[in-house]
Amino acid sequence: MRYKLLGHSGLRVSEACLGTMTFGQASAWGASREDSQAVFDAFVEAGGNFIDTAPIYQGGASETMLGEFVAPDRDRFVIGTKYSLGSIHGDPNASGNGRKSMMRAVEASLRRMKTDYIDLFWMHAWDGVTPEEEVLRGLDDLVRAGKVLHIGLSDTPAWVVARSHAIAELRGWTSLAAIQIKYSLVERSPDRDLLPMAAALGLSVLVWGGLGGGMLSGKYAASGGLLDGKGRLTQVGPAARALSEHDRAVIETVVDVARARGADPAAVALAWIRSRSPMLIPLLGARVVEQLSSNLAALTLDLTETEILRLNTPSAVAGGFPADFIGGPMITAGLFGDMRDRLDARSRLTL
Repeated sequence: MRYKLLGHSGLRVSEACLGTMTFGQASAWGASREDSQAVFDAFVEAGGNFIDTAPIYQGGASETMLGEFVAPDRDRFVIGTKYSLGSIHGDPNASGNGRKSMMRAVEASLRRMKTDYIDLFWMHAWDGVTPEEEVLRGLDDLVRAGKVLHIGLSDTPAWVVARSHAIAELRGWTSLAAIQIKYSLVERSPDRDLLPMAAALGLSVLVWGGLGGGMLSGKYAASGGLLDGKGRLTQVGPAARALSEHDRAVIETVVDVARARGADPAAVALAWIRSRSPMLIPLLGARVVEQLSSNLAALTLDLTETEILRLNTPSAVAGGFPADFIGGPMITAGLFGDMRDRLDARSRLTL
């Protein structure tokens, strides 16, 4: 396992982050304590120190278990948790992005994990109504109080992240270290704005859904059938979906590349994410050690330029306006004349 800095901070995190949504058995796809402990131990054995959880994961069991697992050496680990989600019937302030929801959530998470600080505290999802200033000032207060060390925004539009980053910078509040997004070979819409924005602002990007809800794990055939007869895509819930022609083309390509390399399709899909940019950190989620081992194989799988091009072709999404417009030949010629290829632009981390 290699390590990298989180955004512009000095926090050193492993190149992959362990997602703990499966820790606990409140849902049908949760894992037992024994299996969760085994997954955690395998990740630590591989050198991982970065772990992601949330209060809503398995009804709070994820945070509770994680707190117990890290207790013998808490300071060794970088733990990220969240607030925003988890409404209570009849209580309008039990969820959302507001200060009251934030403060209640952080205290509850500290109690469940039996720790006195959180390394990385996320706004879990943008609610569209709370002012960015309220969110940022609340997060800054938590940092100043020592309960939180670094902050990030998850599942939030690019314009909100960019505006929030500017507000924090201008007010002298704690800066954002990272964003968390859904991104994979079957969901590349972040290529349009979220990823270029993160590159320009120097934010790390934690990637969830890197296997497309299991679609790229190798158990789904390009025909749409399940190779093992079961899978989350067939169940009711946020992962449920029918395979499109685009999905089928991507699955077929991933399987072909994996077969030619003698690798697991899941490793190929995650290796592609890592090939996009050093700022991307894949979240690895697993119910059993075998699944984690398959995911960890991506860390030592370096795709060739030919393989990356093969994977890029069926998975690409249109840039839309204004990207396609200003990147077109007419506008490019108007902006640069015949000098575009001779311009030595500022060195910048780009996709």
